[in-house]
Amino acid sequence: MDLISNPFFQRALVAALIIGFTNGFFSGFVVLRRNALSVSALSHTMLPGITLGIVVAGSLTQVSAFLGALFAALIVGLGSVAVARGNRISQGTALAVIYTSAFAAGVAILPRLDTRQELEHWLFGDILAVGQSDLWVTFGIGAVTLLVANLLMRPILLTLFEPNVAAAQGVPVRSMQYLVFGMLVLSLVASLQAVGCVLSVGLLVAPAATISLLTDRTSALFWGGGLLGAAGAVGGVLLSSTLNLSAGPTIVMLLGALFLVAWLFGPKYGLFAKSAPKSH
Repeated sequence: MDLISNPFFQRALVAALIIGFTNGFFSGFVVLRRNALSVSALSHTMLPGITLGIVVAGSLTQVSAFLGALFAALIVGLGSVAVARGNRISQGTALAVIYTSAFAAGVAILPRLDTRQELEHWLFGDILAVGQSDLWVTFGIGAVTLLVANLLMRPILLTLFEPNVAAAQGVPVRSMQYLVFGMLVLSLVASLQAVGCVLSVGLLVAPAATISLLTDRTSALFWGGGLLGAAGAVGGVLLSSTLNLSAGPTIVMLLGALFLVAWLFGPKYGLFAKSAPKSH
């Protein structure tokens, strides 16, 4: 109870709630598109972005790390969409080439920096260091992402599953693809300080993946993923304080454990679920 009354811990819980719900909601798009590997690539792209921010700003600050990670992820993510526009190179191939090139540049620059030890907080997260301004930025990103995703849910889903039909109905397919990647990048960057660039992919995949083992309803992937992501993030922060572990890894481990439980004991798709009777 003494810990919960601490302002730093309170901000960490609020940040976990916002980030967990936003990323859990957006994980529905990731699971439906089956592009978890692309999310992993983008999450690692934030490292060279952070090093670029240090070079430009001259020091490692929250602002330089945030803006650097945002810039790198946007350039790599949207760049892969642009390269794949000609249909000669797939988006996954373009993303792999651009991502590895950017990551190599970050690794090459990293030994020349004097802030390598401080980078650990950005690699694996330090949600207890979230300040009031960080909280407002996280809230703003979450609000914009959720609002846009809900307002444009139908054309986005139509673009993901039937791009030709979407184009015939007047949906700007290419713009929608850029929009989805932009929201994906914003969600990743919003979780940067909570779980770090290395572990951020867990928050953007595990919640909806877990829900998909429990139900076939598409809407449940989004709202159920959001609720599960929020519960997992808040529970991870509380559990980390009890076990004296880092909050970021604990959040991802808890979400991974929930996914394992759903995979084993899910009533419909669980490993031990009763097989549905075959129709004759």
